[in-house]
Amino acid sequence: VQLQASGGGLVQAGGSLRLSCAASGRTFGSYNMGWFRQAPGKEREFVAGISWTGGSTFYRDSVKGRFTISRDNAKNTVYLQMNSLKPEDTAVYYCAARVRLSGGVYSTNHFLPQTYDYWGQGTLVTVSS
Repeated sequence: VQLQASGGGLVQAGGSLRLSCAASGRTFGSYNMGWFRQAPGKEREFVAGISWTGGSTFYRDSVKGRFTISRDNAKNTVYLQMNSLKPEDTAVYYCAARVRLSGGVYSTNHFLPQTYDYWGQGTLVTVSS
């Protein structure tokens, strides 16, 4: 599967952005999906994840209540709505796909980047203070 992330940009603190990740292929509905980010000089970190059914979502603590992950399997797209953005949210954001039955139990290790099978190219989010 190929992933194409979009929607990044420059926004002031307190503003909002919605990232999209479009996937190719007819099996999108069988992938667990995640958003990760990487700031300059830092390791890639988990931001949010959603199960293949959309029934379970997961967030890192620092974005809970501000970010929302969702998916539209009919459109082969996963979204990340980001509200109340902070300068510390500045990073390149990556979407990733994980085959449903690979990598173990998704609810227990969704935050591990090495468990994902496919990655998009990243989209830059810059939040100014």
